[in-house]
Amino acid sequence: MKLLLDRISLAFMGVTGAFVGVHAYFATQHFYDNFPGLGLRWLPQLGPFNEHFIKDVGAFYLGITVLSFIALANARKAIVVQMTGAALLVFNVLHFYYHLTMLHMYEPRDQWLNAILLGLTVVLSVILVIPSGPRH
Repeated sequence: MKLLLDRISLAFMGVTGAFVGVHAYFATQHFYDNFPGLGLRWLPQLGPFNEHFIKDVGAFYLGITVLSFIALANARKAIVVQMTGAALLVFNVLHFYYHLTMLHMYEPRDQWLNAILLGLTVVLSVILVIPSGPRH
């Protein structure tokens, strides 16, 4: 069961990392104006557009994508999963905390979506760092 949860968590992190990373790095202004999409706009409230910063965010998320997919391909190696989970946990806890302090800038629907989606990344990261027994 733990192996399945790890694989789901790593796949989720890889796919969401690719979505954010590609969008931010290769369509910087569009990312700033339209993230996360579906008619929602979460970035303009947080400050002015900065191409360098957005590209750095995109590059970081692309790195998360690569790390997550390498760990997914090696999911039977507990140490690989735990190390990946630890790195993701540091980022996701700090990212989640920052956005919790900024919820006042959003409408209630967007407050809930921010808290739930970013909280989910923390939960998935915790799953990855939990030790497991032998993996077959």
